[in-house]
Amino acid sequence: MPRTWLVTGSSRGFGRALCERILEAGDNLLATARDLGQLASFVGSRPDQLAIARLDVTSEVDARAAVEAAIDRFGALDVLVNNAGYGDVGSVEDTTIDSFRRQIETNLFGTIILTKAAIPHMRARGSGHIIQFSSVGGRLGAPGRAPYSAAKWGVEGFSEVLAQEMRLIGVKVTIIEPGGFRTDFAGASTTLDAGRPEYDEVVGKTARMQRAYSGRQPGDPRRGAQAILDVVAATDPPLRLALGSDAVAAIERSDRARLDELTRWRSLSISTDYPASPDG
Repeated sequence: MPRTWLVTGSSRGFGRALCERILEAGDNLLATARDLGQLASFVGSRPDQLAIARLDVTSEVDARAAVEAAIDRFGALDVLVNNAGYGDVGSVEDTTIDSFRRQIETNLFGTIILTKAAIPHMRARGSGHIIQFSSVGGRLGAPGRAPYSAAKWGVEGFSEVLAQEMRLIGVKVTIIEPGGFRTDFAGASTTLDAGRPEYDEVVGKTARMQRAYSGRQPGDPRRGAQAILDVVAATDPPLRLALGSDAVAAIERSDRARLDELTRWRSLSISTDYPASPDG
């Protein structure tokens, strides 16, 4: 039985690769983008499986319309993929508040808005799977990307809570944490500002690395897309799935360092409890 997917940010990068793999697998797809012209190459491709819709993920009206379009066309919505997002490089000091807001609106509130639009339908059916694109930057602070990391850490916390609620109504939730993949994310999708010399060791280094990294990332978008199809097909999918050897290595280092720090400061941490009562 074919599944029906709704994918945000379908026009390029990981979203594009995922959409292509969904159609190749014989599933139904509502592909979305802010600019329908960016989906023109999809038009005429597998017409029985494919529909397209304009979607600004920060618009509650667009979100509800996209969910309804998927249901109207294919009869149900089985999988929501919150993929749309971007992240600029710059220091906290030099990133404008407007830039913070725009990145957090897209990466975090866009995910929340689409998720809330899909939940009533999935609750009524008692099934579904919500795929939340986070990042390695959602597990550890990504240098030079404060707005992006702030948003993705928000996606992680939101999705952990969501998973506990959705489990009660038969809906699964998986957080995807990619490392570097050969997509547009490290190219035209990103504004790079090396910034002030005081922050060069962190921000400047990130900007230089990203310019050199574009097109050389270890991750293959098509293989990443297949991994997501495998997770959706799994009986007991993970809450989190890191994608790419670089993601796994970075998360392992970060988790070990976090646990080491917790252990080192454990005595001070627990000293803040009320003293134990003599009577027990």
